Amino acid sequence: MKSTWFATILFSSLVCTTLIGCSQNEDENTASEKLSVVTSFYPMYEFAQQVAGDRADVSLMVSAGEDAHHYEPSAQDVAAVNEAEVFVYSSEEMEHWVSSLLNTVENDDLVIARTADGVDVVDTSGSGHAHDHDQHGDEEKQQAAGTISIQGVADHYHTGNIIELTAELDEEVDYDHWHWYTRDSADDEWATVPNQGGPEFNYEASGESFEVRAVLFDENHNEYAESDPVEIVIDDHGQEDEHEHDEEHGQHHEHGSESAIEIVGLADHYHTGDVVTLVALLEEDVDYDHWHWYIRMSEEDEWEAVSGQGTDHFEYKTTGESFEVRAVLFDDDHHTYAESEAVSVIIDDHESHDPHIWLDPVLAQEQVNVIRDALIEADPDGQAIYEENAEAFNKELQALHEDYQAALEDAESRVFVVQHQAFGYLAQRYQLEQVAIGGLSTEVEPSPSRIAEIGKLVEEHNVPVIYYQQGANSAIAETVATETGTETAVLYDLEVLSEELQAENLGYVDAMRKNLEALQVSIK
Repeated sequence: MKSTWFATILFSSLVCTTLIGCSQNEDENTASEKLSVVTSFYPMYEFAQQVAGDRADVSLMVSAGEDAHHYEPSAQDVAAVNEAEVFVYSSEEMEHWVSSLLNTVENDDLVIARTADGVDVVDTSGSGHAHDHDQHGDEEKQQAAGTISIQGVADHYHTGNIIELTAELDEEVDYDHWHWYTRDSADDEWATVPNQGGPEFNYEASGESFEVRAVLFDENHNEYAESDPVEIVIDDHGQEDEHEHDEEHGQHHEHGSESAIEIVGLADHYHTGDVVTLVALLEEDVDYDHWHWYIRMSEEDEWEAVSGQGTDHFEYKTTGESFEVRAVLFDDDHHTYAESEAVSVIIDDHESHDPHIWLDPVLAQEQVNVIRDALIEADPDGQAIYEENAEAFNKELQALHEDYQAALEDAESRVFVVQHQAFGYLAQRYQLEQVAIGGLSTEVEPSPSRIAEIGKLVEEHNVPVIYYQQGANSAIAETVATETGTETAVLYDLEVLSEELQAENLGYVDAMRKNLEALQVSIK
């Protein structure tokens, strides 16, 4: 009897242990059975979370503070995608790095959701920027109504001299939109000289003679008057002074200074026609103020001095190609005192297309549907859940769209001015006009001439607000607002979820409603 009782207890204990073990294994299996979804950047992450609900583990590659355009996937990222069942991204125009990532991944079962599929892209080439002329003395010009003479030409200059000229019109007009052009000889095309927007011409002689001319445009941006070409003769008398700017070719006379220069104000990327505004910061106070800035297209090219950049501020209008830039400070003997590391200025026109699809609440619904279909393909058993979740979220997006329509459809003023050209899809959806002040930095105070240019744009469009992305409303923004008689406000492009939104536990729909509220200051 005793042995029977003991056997019963032992059997019961074994059964209980087995059941507990089975229960634990079932919990572990349930957790491991969750669909593994890797997303590229914030909007894709939230859309995927909304559709997947609790049925998937959704992870994000590009976190706050990183640039989705120029992100570099780590080995850990590649490993995560190798183990994932679904990978979600928007487009190669937005995430340039996706193609190389997917070429690296060895995961034949991976379901790839490219959410831009089926969405018509917006062509933003040639629009959205402050006026940008590309006049080179070609045909189809209006007959000039006045004559311009160029004053101040010396009989010759030396390499490194600053050429200071003035264009004078033989009559008084209200136009003040000037351009200057140079060419090496009469056989060459005229090329626009950047950062020369007034009647004064300040240009550093670079070693070879050239021709220069001035052109004045009217308020419709047609040529009003032009000068005859004048020849600028560079004559170094056959000698090469070691102090006369051989740094133009990257050769500097070092004398032991360990001072370093930091370049601030660099944006993650620029568009063609943007004005790059940078400042060189020296780690100590010195009396020297002889600054030079140099650019090169690639590491294989020689450094070239940029004319008209003689201070610690650098303002340069981009021409369509990425380049490197660095700053050098010279002492009173014109020896290099300190220099910066080279920084890369990335020109990214998104192949003439706006990649910010998710900022249109209607197209965002299409992206949600692409994600829904990808999750169903990877996990057919979850179809009902994914369809239900996608439908619910799309109803929120549709309500958001209808709110935008109701708020903006009867507005008479339909222009809004932005720091960065990111709202093309939103503007197209609601028949608005986006005007971008390209390259305006919230870290670096622009020059008086740059502020004047922005002021003209504000006056031309009669806009009360300049919009900055991601809450970057700094003291510099306030300075620009004060000088141009405008206010500043935030528009979220949602390439990342900003710290401000995270602190308030706000997501995509909340941020888009904040955008609508902000837009109504201009669109009314």
